[in-house]
Order: sequence, then C-alpha cells, then structure tokens
Amino acid sequence: MNTSQPITDFINHHFRHFNAASLKDAADGYCKHLERGGKMFLTLAGAMSTAEIGLSLAEMIRQDKVHAICCTGANLEEDIFNLVAHDYYERVPNYRDLTPEDEEKLLKRHMNRVTDTCIPEMEAMRRIESAVLEKWVAADQAGKSYFPHEFMYQILLSGALSKSYQIDPAHSWMLAAAEKNLPMFVPGWEDATLGNMYAGHCISGDVKNVHTVKTGIEYMISLANWYTQEAQLINNDQGSMGFFQIGGGIAGDFPICVVPMLHQDLERTHVPLWGYFCQISDSTTSYGSYSGAVPNEKITWGKLGVKTPKYIIESDASIVAPLIFTMVLEKEIAH
Repeated sequence: MNTSQPITDFINHHFRHFNAASLKDAADGYCKHLERGGKMFLTLAGAMSTAEIGLSLAEMIRQDKVHAICCTGANLEEDIFNLVAHDYYERVPNYRDLTPEDEEKLLKRHMNRVTDTCIPEMEAMRRIESAVLEKWVAADQAGKSYFPHEFMYQILLSGALSKSYQIDPAHSWMLAAAEKNLPMFVPGWEDATLGNMYAGHCISGDVKNVHTVKTGIEYMISLANWYTQEAQLINNDQGSMGFFQIGGGIAGDFPICVVPMLHQDLERTHVPLWGYFCQISDSTTSYGSYSGAVPNEKITWGKLGVKTPKYIIESDASIVAPLIFTMVLEKEIAH
C-alpha cells in the first residue's frame, strides 16, 4: 500500500504557528470528524471554480470526503465553463496595472475578467447557454421543474458536452458531483450569468413558466428535509454533519441557518447542531461582517455548540483549500 504523504509531511514540519497552524489543525480536525463517522457539508463562495478548485475538490467528492455542497451560481457554472473552454481562457498577470481603456478592450473582445483570469463569453458562456436552454425548454413544455444544479447534471450526464472537453474531466468537480448525484444547494442562482440568461429567456417567452427552474425557498425546504434525514442516519453511527466553509456570503450564510430554522421554526429539537466548523476567510470582523465573524458568534444563533470543533483560517482559499483537501486525501491513503 502506498503510504506516501508528501504534503502532510511538509505541513506537519513547517506549518507550526498563526494561520499555518490553524490550517494544520483544521485539516486534522476534518480527518478526525470523518473517522468518527461524520460527514462533511462544503460551501463554495467567490470564484473558486475559475481558480480551478476542481483539481483537488473533484477527488474529494469521488472519495466521499465531501457529502453535499452549497455554492453560488457562479461556482456552479464556472467549473463547466472551464471544462469546455479552458483553451480560450486568458490569464492577465498584470491585472493591477490595467487602465479603464484596457478593460474596455477586453469587453470588446467578450473577455470577462475575474481578477487575473478572463472567461471567454462565446466559447464558454454561450456554449453552455445553448446546451442548457434545450433542457429548460423541454422541461417547460413538459410542465416539469428542476433545481439549477439538476439542469447542470443533466447536460453533463447526457454526454452532449463530452467532445468539447478541454481539460481532463477528472479535474471537474461538477462532473464528479453529477456522477455521484451529490446533494447540492445553490441559493441566489438568479444573479449568476446563466441565471441572468434564464431570466432573459423567460422575458422573451422562450420559457413560459418562470418556475421551470426552482427557487431559493425550494432549496431551503429541500435542505431542511435533507439535513433532518442525514442527521438521523449519521447519529445512528455516532457521527455528525460538519460544515467546511470556503469564503463567505450566501453560499455559507444560507445553509448554516438550516439548523436554527429546524429547531426554532419547525421544533425539530432532536436535530443536532453542526458537528465541526471551519471557515477560510479574509473578511474583517470589526466591520460588522457576518462572513468574518468568529465561530463563537454562531453559538448565539443556535448553529454551533460550545464543544463543536471550530477553526478559522484567515488566508487565501485558493492556497489553503487544496492543501487541506490533499491532507485529507493523504490521510485516507495512509490507512
């Protein structure tokens, strides 16, 4: 058996203090949580798909180290954009030096910039729009409705895009999720590129029933029922559901609220609190930021308990997340 743990060994030796130590502690806590029979709920904010988080996250999904995901609409679609249009992406390492005129030139070329990376509109966004529009219209005409991620799963599993792949499909976390039929929740999807396009097709009349794509309230109902069922199954094995948060915003705020809702609004007091919490964030607490709040604040809202293992890593998620994921995967190899 291969017991090589190069990343774990490096981190154990060098990451001893400050955020480096927090990273190590959070990864160790993640492993212990899984070893106790727990499962992990992951939230994905920011532009992590454009940062190609799939290089590490896809394998976490395949190896059953992530059991459900809540992400923004941007992360839902941008992994697939990268899957089919990677060769057309452009990196702009000197993005800090761009003038407004430089930015306008990118606009005229239909290159949408995310920090140092430009997403090509025609090769990425419009290609996926064309594929998913067929699914929207077909569902609309059949009087059926699905969640945003279910439409993405449909186009991925149909094989319609497979000839257009421009990266190793093993590096697409959305493809890994589709193949697992991973539970997914995408609040606020309408503010993403495809959400805007969907609204446009509803306005133009291509889609007659706006509810062909289900809403955030329906996602919350689905999440509440899923958490209640999963919590019971895990408790039977003496485990719990952990919460691993990348970034802040709606991707994290939406799902973590499900526990106090279950307790306070539905009186399902038997449902346990989240059993592990870790957030990778660079948000500043003192500005009143919920995304930057220290984990203990969540105790007052009925989300975490006094004894819940809690970690916060104030750093760049594009650096931290792949390291933690690799440590978790190496731990599995070692056993």
